[in-house]
Amino acid sequence: MALHVMEEANRCLGCKKPRCQEGCPIHTNIPEVIRLLKAGKLNEAGWMLFENNPLTTVCSLVCNHEKQCEGHCVRGIKDVPVHFSIIENYISSTYANQMVAGPAPSNGRKAAVIGAGPAGLTIAIILARYGYQVTIYDSRDKIGGVLRYGIPDFRLPDSVLDDMAYRHLELKGIQFRPNTYIGSAITIDDLFRDGYQSVFVGAGLWKPNKLNVRGESLGHVTYAINYLASPEAFRLGDRVMVIGTGNSAMDCARTAVRKGARYVTCVNLTDTLTASQYESSYARLEGVEFIMNKCTVEIREDGVVLADSHISEDGKITPIRGTEKLYPCTGIIVAVSQGAESNLVKTTKGIDTTGRGLLTVDADGYTSRPGVFAAGDAASGARTVVEAVANGKRVAKAMHQYMQSLPMPVTTDYPDIPVAQTDEASTLAEQVL
Repeated sequence: MALHVMEEANRCLGCKKPRCQEGCPIHTNIPEVIRLLKAGKLNEAGWMLFENNPLTTVCSLVCNHEKQCEGHCVRGIKDVPVHFSIIENYISSTYANQMVAGPAPSNGRKAAVIGAGPAGLTIAIILARYGYQVTIYDSRDKIGGVLRYGIPDFRLPDSVLDDMAYRHLELKGIQFRPNTYIGSAITIDDLFRDGYQSVFVGAGLWKPNKLNVRGESLGHVTYAINYLASPEAFRLGDRVMVIGTGNSAMDCARTAVRKGARYVTCVNLTDTLTASQYESSYARLEGVEFIMNKCTVEIREDGVVLADSHISEDGKITPIRGTEKLYPCTGIIVAVSQGAESNLVKTTKGIDTTGRGLLTVDADGYTSRPGVFAAGDAASGARTVVEAVANGKRVAKAMHQYMQSLPMPVTTDYPDIPVAQTDEASTLAEQVL
């Protein structure tokens, strides 16, 4: 592995105007990282990666490299680009094992982060570096959000996220409150009451978009976001059809193959796949087939009725009557993106939303309510992981500036209340027993 990494590193031309860095949404200083590695300074290279991108171990595995760093590499114009993803993964995963630094000195202020997805994790880590006491709230039992529950383990192993929970959260003193849905028993108002000076909302998109066709509620149908969260819970048989051709659809198709499906087909409305070339090529390699230019007309117990699709001048896609045909299958996965859930907004006064239910924010993540910030999928719709990190870095800086403009929080302790003695309590408990 190391030899292969060094071979890739030696292919880097060290361009004075690095196109690779320009193509990276968080502008990773790729030439300098590679230079440090070649000079035998692996730890310095690792520190640079993590300082710029707290989720570097994740991004090295799931970024759309073909359109970002590697897609802009000057070598790729006439040859094969330098595969920085391999270099980044080697450096970051090796250096991560040595990260043992404890929490920064407390600055006496608290911040709350709703959602343990890529944007929320980025913000929590950066604010902890500033010395804030940070608590992350998530409706699931572990960190990661879409990283853990929306990306298959064969693309992003859970061990990467588990290590992040230890290295970045536990060692930095960041608290994680799992299985807690903000907007139900606890509201944003409660967080401000309890001394949090700012709140970040990064709840993600967990509400599946529907096809709105007959048969969508049948027992052999599921949605991509639900299937990827727990594929072993579903019994879709050996002939699976995936409606959609985005990256999530590719994840579903490839997961179905690994769960025993012998025939997997993806259906696309147009003649162009929306998934990246890498992901679609892997799917094809694993036996996934594609049906193009078809609309889903109806779902039946024995399959899906598809028809040829027509695209009007205004971009509206409709089925062509008379072209309907039944495509037999035993299970269907609907993978046509997700939308926002509204409970959190409904329980919070003063937060404006768009027509799609997304939070209205400015360039720095400010919502219409003072002290409440948002970024990531909850504010911009579905985006890539590295874009969530880039937005998170910008919003974390804005949150820091906002909280620094506020007076120091006043303690709400009650000094006149006596503290119970532990030994007395223990003695009383023994007497009761």
